[in-house]
Amino acid sequence: MREKQVLPVVVVVLTAALVAVIALWTLDRVEGPESATVSQDGPVEAIEWKLVTTWPKGLPGLGAAPENFARRVNEASGGRLRIKVFGAGEIVPAFEVFDAVSRGVAEAGHGAAYYWKGKIPASVFYTAVPFGMTAQEANGWLHYGGGLELWRELYAPFGVVPFAGGSTGVQMAGWFNIRLNNRADLEGLKMRIPGLAGEVFDAAGGSAVRIAGGEVYTSMQTGVIDAVEWVGPYNDRTLGLMEVGDYYYYPGWHEPGAMLETIVNAEALAALPEDLQAIVRVAARATNTDMLDDFTANNSESLQILLTEFDTEVLPLPDDVMDALYESSQVAIDALVNADPMAKKIAASYFAFATKVRTYHEISERAYLNGRNRLLPPVSLTEQSAE
Repeated sequence: MREKQVLPVVVVVLTAALVAVIALWTLDRVEGPESATVSQDGPVEAIEWKLVTTWPKGLPGLGAAPENFARRVNEASGGRLRIKVFGAGEIVPAFEVFDAVSRGVAEAGHGAAYYWKGKIPASVFYTAVPFGMTAQEANGWLHYGGGLELWRELYAPFGVVPFAGGSTGVQMAGWFNIRLNNRADLEGLKMRIPGLAGEVFDAAGGSAVRIAGGEVYTSMQTGVIDAVEWVGPYNDRTLGLMEVGDYYYYPGWHEPGAMLETIVNAEALAALPEDLQAIVRVAARATNTDMLDDFTANNSESLQILLTEFDTEVLPLPDDVMDALYESSQVAIDALVNADPMAKKIAASYFAFATKVRTYHEISERAYLNGRNRLLPPVSLTEQSAE
């Protein structure tokens, strides 16, 4: 009965936001100075925002998401709200994006929440939890399981409003310059791996290194690190990691559904007229969905290129290594939850939802994939690489 009472309210709110977007798309725009637009009531002073990102400028996938968000807002507002995107280092370094938005140096940002782990330990739940939920499961938790409300509560003391900013889907485990045979091979291995997964890797015997995306190629090339996880075939190929890594391992135990974030300065958002606030919300939601579509298509295409044109050796992580990483992940999660009250609160919601959705996916997603694999010809990475 409660769902039937809530549904009309949700429909009305979403419909109002969408109507605002559609209506604003019809506003006449004229050529002229960038500081002004024209509406039916005459000239309107444009609001200009800066958006800073943790990604190198022009990076496909990750870097495209904030550009697409800005474009959607600019177009839907008829030029009334214009957002200019700056890559990592153009205004602030990659790992200072959150602080820049919090202080109002920039009105918006795009990045990964686990980069702020030192300041906000519970932020890791809003990028990835090792052996946690997939992209679609995490989106369900955010938008219909209470996750977004907790995220807003987490960032409120910093004057920042978060929105889901896209997902890469299940990532790859990474590029390694040694072949992994068992858990002993993790001992002393230097790997670029951020967030809670970095603590897991340390606990499993490795040595986690925190390096921004623009530095990973050179770090692998010069031997500063022995392994690197970045994203998956799409972005890894863009950075040329197949040139500096010998073995490409899967699956991405550390980021099974990596969420990114679009963050907005709370005062800047509140200062907007209600219709522009609605446009920001709808544009963020559209960008979140679009990014997963982008990665699904381009990861698939890029994997074929890595296999056929670069003879990339793609290997599964040995069970022994996966066991070691899972055991260490439980220790790391327990330590986080016990040390931070907000992490404990968010973890309770996250894992309760994860249990329910996993139960359903056993008879839906997994059951279908198992049935499909039984009926269709098997897929062989080795055969594709040899063609």
